[in-house]
Amino acid sequence: MRRRSSANASKRSSTIKRRSESLSFDEFGFALTKRKDQKLHHRCHDYSFPQLSSVRVKELCELLSYWNGASFICRSQIERFLRMGIPPSLRGRVWKCLLNIDSLRETSDFNYQKCLLDVRGPLVDLGVSEYGILSAIATLSDTQNDLGSPNQQPSSCPEPGYSRDDVTLFRQIALDLQRSFPTHRSLMGDSPEAIEGQAKLFRVLIAYAKYNPQVGYSQGMSYIAAVLLMQLGEEEAFWALAALLDKPKYLAQLFDLNLTKVQHQVMVFDQFLKHRKPQLSQHMESVGVSSVHFVMPWFLTLFTSLPCWDSVLAVWDLIILHGLSAVFRIALTIVELLESRLMNLNDEGAVLPLLLRVPVDVAQYTVLVPALWNTEVQDWEIKCMNSLVLDETHHGPKTEQCHGQKAPMPSQVREGKEKGTVSAPSEEEKKPEKDSITRAKSVLTRVMRLAQRYLLDPVGRQRVEEKGSQTQTRAKQSSPVARRFFKSRTSASLTQAQIRSRRRSQQRGGLHQHVVLGTSGDLTVAPNAVTDTAAGIKEERPERTFRRIGTGPVGKVARRRSSNGLIQPIRANLLSPQGHESFASRSREQPKQQDTARIALLKELSSRHQSSFPFGNVRESKLI
Repeated sequence: MRRRSSANASKRSSTIKRRSESLSFDEFGFALTKRKDQKLHHRCHDYSFPQLSSVRVKELCELLSYWNGASFICRSQIERFLRMGIPPSLRGRVWKCLLNIDSLRETSDFNYQKCLLDVRGPLVDLGVSEYGILSAIATLSDTQNDLGSPNQQPSSCPEPGYSRDDVTLFRQIALDLQRSFPTHRSLMGDSPEAIEGQAKLFRVLIAYAKYNPQVGYSQGMSYIAAVLLMQLGEEEAFWALAALLDKPKYLAQLFDLNLTKVQHQVMVFDQFLKHRKPQLSQHMESVGVSSVHFVMPWFLTLFTSLPCWDSVLAVWDLIILHGLSAVFRIALTIVELLESRLMNLNDEGAVLPLLLRVPVDVAQYTVLVPALWNTEVQDWEIKCMNSLVLDETHHGPKTEQCHGQKAPMPSQVREGKEKGTVSAPSEEEKKPEKDSITRAKSVLTRVMRLAQRYLLDPVGRQRVEEKGSQTQTRAKQSSPVARRFFKSRTSASLTQAQIRSRRRSQQRGGLHQHVVLGTSGDLTVAPNAVTDTAAGIKEERPERTFRRIGTGPVGKVARRRSSNGLIQPIRANLLSPQGHESFASRSREQPKQQDTARIALLKELSSRHQSSFPFGNVRESKLI
């Protein structure tokens, strides 16, 4: 069996070699094929990326020569160049600077060359060469089956220097190598360049699996490593892959051994799509297309399946600049560009191929890249959707059980006890539960909008904080005593005409002390005229209005200019509603008092105004 498989592999490789020798390649290294083959491989060679002038290229080279990743000016300038378009010859240097490869290599204890020496030992024991890894797939499969068979009997030979996990890893990487860009010159056929390219890709992937065994190797990494090898050297590509897959800013939330992280991010994007495009999301669900069907291939390969390679490189520029948020941004942009076509399709067999094989007119540089830079995705949106997915995964089944098991009525419980069963809730009783879920989602949408206003509007945030501080100070200062004395709020006072008319009426009718409560809570005290008939002494006092400032703390003294031009501070706590009611009731019980008693009362009141003491004993109440 091994001889047959190796013979078939050699025939296949010789055929590919003859084809590759007669082919020509474009400027990015992809084979120029016929239109039928272009449709088969879904690759377009009509590139429309802009060409920078020599002056701009010189400016970019100067920026890269004094690059500082911690500098805001450097990052803003590099973003400006990314918008204009990076020349293909300088893209590798730009990626190195953005990923900070050199500092990662210096600070790490991992030695790339030493790791490769350790890996070559098991390969030699297996009889497999890194330069012929594709032809050794059958050998690796047979060895894996032999190691996993329970009937394997122990032999007197020494134990091999490889384990079953090593063989499984070698075989999985070898299988993915032949699927990764089969039309690119560095991976196509048996030419010396292709053999060296396949060996480089194999070494980079094996080294990363040894560098980070918690992540290891998973499906899709071969595409990412191959793109990095097209722009960087072998060891630089390895450190770039380590930076992309390990840093939380980039793809650390996408790759793991069991692909659970990428499934979680697909669910996050599903919620994000429902938030941004509710009608389209509902239409796709009605058709039967889930986000897992097309978003997971996008995320695992980082959109390398797009037909226009200049657009793929521009997409990667944005991902290396902004990280994981750019991945959501690119996916949302592609969906928005295809929205009108998707809404007109009602068949799953038509919708899914359109998303998996994005048309050329949508994926070309002049269409996709400007739309990509015009699309905005905030980090807080992704965090909110992530929290929503986590809540649904952790608490969703429990809440559904709690809502689904509706509490029965007492009569139903008694009947159920008698009969031995309890009736299940009907469908009509489940409708309010669905409505409550819908309302909860609408509430979440409103909360997210408020959060967006709060985060993006610093003036609004400052107002909210000021209102909160004022509420706290009012709560602290509003003691029970203060609430007793400050139940009425003061506002505008009487007009001058009303003051003159009241003054005349009080001069005619004798002494009256009016306590007027305005429509908006104003408290006005008008002791207008005091006449001593016995001594013939006439004493006038201006009308006073007390106003409490609404924005200040409780109990703050208000001041108002009187009619004679003097400013008289008055403590508002002397004019509590309780004192006003007791004074009015006692004045109604004794309507006829002598003028001398009234004068004494007014003197006592004026002294109380100056000393700001409330009426606190029986003697004072009797005097009133």
